[in-house]
Amino acid sequence: MPRLEATLDRIDRRGYGAYKDLSGSHDFGLFVLFIDRVQRDPFAPPSLIRIRTKANSFDPTLFENPVRRVAFEDFLTRSVVREIRRVVRGNRGSGGSGRVEIQRTSQIVLPRTSIVVEPGYVEARMAVGLPARGRSVDARAAKTVLLEELPEVVRGGLVPAPKGGVDAERARLHIETVEDADHLRGLLPGLGLVAFVADGSVLPRESGASDRPLRDGAVPFGSPVDYRVEVELPNRGLISGMGIPEGVTLVAGGGFHGKSTLLSALSWGVYDHVPGDGRELVVARGDAVKVRAEDGRSVSGVDISAMIGDLPGGRTTKDFSTPNASGSTSQAANIAEAIEVGTSLLLVDEDTSATNFMIRDERMRELVRREPISPFIDLVRPLHRSLGVSTVVVVGGVGDYLDVADRVILLEDYVPIDATPRSREVTRKFPPRAPLAERDVLPPRERAIDTSSIDLRRGKRQTARGRGLHTIELGSERVDLSYLEQLAEAGQTEAVARVIREWAAAGEVRGVGELVREALASVSEKGLDSLGTYRGHPGEMSLPRAQELAAAINRVRPLRAAPKT
Repeated sequence: MPRLEATLDRIDRRGYGAYKDLSGSHDFGLFVLFIDRVQRDPFAPPSLIRIRTKANSFDPTLFENPVRRVAFEDFLTRSVVREIRRVVRGNRGSGGSGRVEIQRTSQIVLPRTSIVVEPGYVEARMAVGLPARGRSVDARAAKTVLLEELPEVVRGGLVPAPKGGVDAERARLHIETVEDADHLRGLLPGLGLVAFVADGSVLPRESGASDRPLRDGAVPFGSPVDYRVEVELPNRGLISGMGIPEGVTLVAGGGFHGKSTLLSALSWGVYDHVPGDGRELVVARGDAVKVRAEDGRSVSGVDISAMIGDLPGGRTTKDFSTPNASGSTSQAANIAEAIEVGTSLLLVDEDTSATNFMIRDERMRELVRREPISPFIDLVRPLHRSLGVSTVVVVGGVGDYLDVADRVILLEDYVPIDATPRSREVTRKFPPRAPLAERDVLPPRERAIDTSSIDLRRGKRQTARGRGLHTIELGSERVDLSYLEQLAEAGQTEAVARVIREWAAAGEVRGVGELVREALASVSEKGLDSLGTYRGHPGEMSLPRAQELAAAINRVRPLRAAPKT
């Protein structure tokens, strides 16, 4: 610490590059500060640091297994965020001077690289904007940040009370909440369920731009009696809620009555949530995929023949490629790709689907005899019967789906009602005008991807990095992920980019599912840190699911893929 202070005095008012003299480790007594990378100027990305405490004084039961460790590291990340907001003054000088940051979190609990908890220490990976006047070193402001504010952040965010500011009981509540959700999700297959929504859950969000729970006017969820299930959790004990069985579930209701809100909550049920989110005990199968139409996306070598037959000119759809998919072909490709990488539950909202993919009425069947599209209404039951893939579909204006639903949940004023008996009366009163097709569905043919088709060159360099939540930069190409609605954090996008970078470097021809499974198995064994530190420390990554990892590579426009032989 005295050496750091002396170095700052020596380089004061010198050119900004003099900050490189701070690189290395500095002993603060309570912790060691590692300055891993110094930014080249005050307007460049901030400097990267690690703070490692010299002891771990927390109760070992807080991180005694993988689920608890992830939850505890998530809790400490949020503790550091809270302390940064409380302590750090922020911008003071040119560029990003004086900013202190750690990986941003969402309402989701994920394995991240921002905090590492080990039996002998706790390490936080952070970024600091070293202060400048113009483009010169501002030692006085740097001393405030490094010698005053950072130690206070450490004491408040990484050290347990009474010596520090971390409340062990709040940490335990956080961990037990995550542990209960993970346990509940694991119970679903044995109960024959694809999802569960606990009574009392708060599903509406604050706004379209915020994932926080709606505080005023939110109606707590109450399960219909016929779908009420009771389960025992390791920490909370006995709870009740709505269990959604395997098969085809139709969610109906008028506009603004909560249909899409319920489906959104189910789509986020693949992740664990923080206490107070309102959806802590809303869980879905971990491989559930929300699919939608995606006009304009590229498709490479996907077998969509189960949904779309041969095209004009005799073009086959067993190996379908296009740089500019229509709504129907994009939705078919999204479903085929989800099945290819593995899913047991599809989530579909009528509002974000292609109309001609969802249904075709009797008049259009009569008028258009040569229609290659098999509407989803003809596929939804065979998908479950043949492939074991269940579907929850939200509809507001297509009553024909009543004929294929195993059960119907009606939402009125945000209250779910079992409308299955009533729907049977409706279908008897208004029988289908055309018989539904009875058919089997074969799984799509797995593809082999030529990873050498991913070009990472950008001038003389090779780049593969995340640019926020919905963009990956691969060389000179930008891959748009904005329609991947279950991508939760920019850290996941960054991790996806680094996995793709490794694939591109290998230059192999491999199956999509094989690539994804091997990549995630390697991360599981070696940790997210194994994806590299080529931009400093690896403190900016979150674990993606197999589904989003595969979806990202499927959207690389130059990608070459063909059915696996």
